[in-house]
Amino acid sequence: MAPPNNTAPADAAGSAEAVDTSFEQSGELVDAELAYRVQQFYFLEAELLDDGRYADWLDIFDDDLFYWAPLRTNRLRRQAALSIGAEGEAAYFDETRDSLAWRIRRYDSGMAWAEDPPSRTRHLISNITARWKSQNELLVRSAFLVYRNRLQTETDLYSGGRTDQVRITDDGGFRISRREILFDANVLQAKNLSTFF
Repeated sequence: MAPPNNTAPADAAGSAEAVDTSFEQSGELVDAELAYRVQQFYFLEAELLDDGRYADWLDIFDDDLFYWAPLRTNRLRRQAALSIGAEGEAAYFDETRDSLAWRIRRYDSGMAWAEDPPSRTRHLISNITARWKSQNELLVRSAFLVYRNRLQTETDLYSGGRTDQVRITDDGGFRISRREILFDANVLQAKNLSTFF
């Protein structure tokens, strides 16, 4: 479960060397045992969402969470780097743990008309890869396919990928501190976006 030997060692004073905080940088894949535990963590997350246990789902996130889904635009190949919106620009989601908690409380209040009666969802999570980011952080990528049905005929299908920054807690558990959601479609056809990803 420890990171590979090329992880920055502690200096003479006992404190860890500065870790590159670039979110895009990734290291070696984790070993099979840790990869299995990460996969089970993500499958449990999907189960919590599909069972409507949103308060329990919120507990998998750290207090400083940044939950973000940028917009996409169609660009020529030579401008592909500009096809995904930057932080601070318009986004489907630009949330903190507190704002997610507010949304969950609103669901429970009965005032979220888009979710009363509630949707039925199925989160299919696959292609999970986990790489070491630092001594106690992982960079985890996954693909998702989310089916949503509401009332008799209202159906939505979302596909995309997620890139998460995951902290390993002192008890060996996991907490997500950052989630970037990238939908495959640049225009979502759903009437609303009340589903969590």
